[in-house]
Amino acid sequence: MDEQLNQSAANTSKFNQLQNLAIPIAIVIAGGLISVALYMSTGKSSMPMAGNQPIPTPSAQPAPKGNLDAISPVTSADHIRGNPDAPIKIVEYSDFECPFCKVIHQTMQKVMDEYGESGEVAWVFRQFPLEQLHPVKAQAVAVASECAAKLGGNEAFWKFSDSYFAVTQSNNRTDIETVIPKIIRDLGLNEAEFQKCFTSGEFDDRIKSQVEDAVATGGSGTPWSILVTADGRKFPINGAQPYEAIKQLIELAKKPQ
Repeated sequence: MDEQLNQSAANTSKFNQLQNLAIPIAIVIAGGLISVALYMSTGKSSMPMAGNQPIPTPSAQPAPKGNLDAISPVTSADHIRGNPDAPIKIVEYSDFECPFCKVIHQTMQKVMDEYGESGEVAWVFRQFPLEQLHPVKAQAVAVASECAAKLGGNEAFWKFSDSYFAVTQSNNRTDIETVIPKIIRDLGLNEAEFQKCFTSGEFDDRIKSQVEDAVATGGSGTPWSILVTADGRKFPINGAQPYEAIKQLIELAKKPQ
């Protein structure tokens, strides 16, 4: 643990030029390392392991172990891209350090290019950081994205998400002490206010609740998504499905029941 704390101090020194934005990130990392140590010592965790095996077509989707009807309703508190009143909503539970989430993020951008402008489909982003696979960093980036939304609104959240997925190396290899402060500056957000938010723990319960929501609906890995229609039908999307598979599912959902 001493070596880990020394390394954290060295990292903080290295990034002093970032106007101390690295300091709150280092604090979160230190706390996360303690959590990892506790997990290793007890062998217990409530977090699910990821299972990112893609499913070839919507018709091949297995029945989820959870209950799709357990999904929390989409509200104005969600991060929504597109028409909030769209008849079809795709709710994605995502981990910012998951390589498959990076893939589906690009796929969903393409989906929104085709269906978003017409208002047919909305994309809802919910947090699902998998601490067992991506300790410390996945949670830290989730918090950062929520703080970006707090300071800059829905548009800032999506710009943060797009920017992070564009540069992340995934699987805990991203240098978040450099990447996060740069994105915050590029968005023109108040860095001091971001620092205060990032270290406050303000969004811990929100993220925890969304993780629990994902698990309750059948999510055992990331990305885990659920397509919800206006008439209440729900379709699971397990893993990083290709664009054509999601398009096929959307077209199916557009048909009357």
